[in-house]
Amino acid sequence: MLPGCPLEVIGVVHTARTTPATTPVQAALNRAEQGTVEIFEAFAQGLSGLEGFDYVWLLTWMPLASGSQEMPAMIQVPFLLRPQGRTMGVFATRGPQRVNPLGLSLVNLLEVSGRTLRFAGVDLVDGTAVVDLKPFVTRFDSPPEVPRCGWFDSVEMAEAVTPADLDPGLEGEP
Repeated sequence: MLPGCPLEVIGVVHTARTTPATTPVQAALNRAEQGTVEIFEAFAQGLSGLEGFDYVWLLTWMPLASGSQEMPAMIQVPFLLRPQGRTMGVFATRGPQRVNPLGLSLVNLLEVSGRTLRFAGVDLVDGTAVVDLKPFVTRFDSPPEVPRCGWFDSVEMAEAVTPADLDPGLEGEP
């Protein structure tokens, strides 16, 4: 187990991204960039059958993104709302500053080779711990209607936008 993580770590993400501030805010906004997940040997058999899926949910532990061991503020300015300075409750955001620094990324599974998954849709820093993988299943994961998405419906989201793009003061942060 990763120190400070109450969950079993099953693998690690490898990407070209090295800091949260310069990593795209969501996988869907960075579909072209590729990364890999290295699954640890003890969990390799769990990959059987995964190659038949186009998309996978990556559940990750992101203590680097939170930047602190302290409880995060319950009211925050999400990265996408920094230009407007608007605040939201932490549970109305998708940002990394959370009570439990869990990440959820829907990535395009390109290949399963041994214990390595190659994917497109990078929104994770190199070395991020993977705590689970779940296949995307259209019948389970797609609502029957187009859902309302709160404040996200009114925000323009540029391709591969990073926190530093939205707040230049973050550029030097780890």
